[in-house]
Amino acid sequence: MLLRFRVSLPDRPGVLGQVARAFGVLGADILQVTVLERAAGRAVDDFTVSWSGVLGVDELRERVSVVPGARVEGAWPTRDVPGANPEFDLLGHVAADPERAYQTLVDALPDLMSAEWAAVVDTATGRTVHASWAAPAEPLPADPPARPAAFGDGSLHVITVPLPEAALHLVVARAQGPAFHRVELDRVVRLVEIVTLLARSAVGRTTPAQA
Repeated sequence: MLLRFRVSLPDRPGVLGQVARAFGVLGADILQVTVLERAAGRAVDDFTVSWSGVLGVDELRERVSVVPGARVEGAWPTRDVPGANPEFDLLGHVAADPERAYQTLVDALPDLMSAEWAAVVDTATGRTVHASWAAPAEPLPADPPARPAAFGDGSLHVITVPLPEAALHLVVARAQGPAFHRVELDRVVRLVEIVTLLARSAVGRTTPAQA
């Protein structure tokens, strides 16, 4: 299985190697390390690991936490396979069928963001325009922010992004794992920008010229 571990650790030489050894002791193979932030002498890294699952995830958490100064902020399943470049697949599908741009984005985001579900909702009516299979009946939080935001209540972590089309909001959510990091929010915002540009340019190419 693939797991994502978010670890806060001291930003000094040798600590990353200690964390890697801690994973290796229990047979977890590190496939990718993504640095989310470095500040005030600490770093926050996402580790994507392949693991047989013979022992519980808590065993891995405890082993990593033995490293002095290391804190496991979250551990959760992921379908985002390192090296697979799923963003390219998403943008290729949008370019091939721009009329379904937001539907394609919603279908892809749960895997891209290691989340449970995503949806596009009409802000004015609360009606779901399109949703991935695990989305709830009412996916939009009350009074969604007017700007892109990441927030949560401890049991559900949410990203909301207002879309260029009037009164539409994109929602991405996960219950497993830590709160969305600002790097993850920026990733979703950038994808929305590119998907929108692709959809608009395709429409422009197919619109007959005015006489």
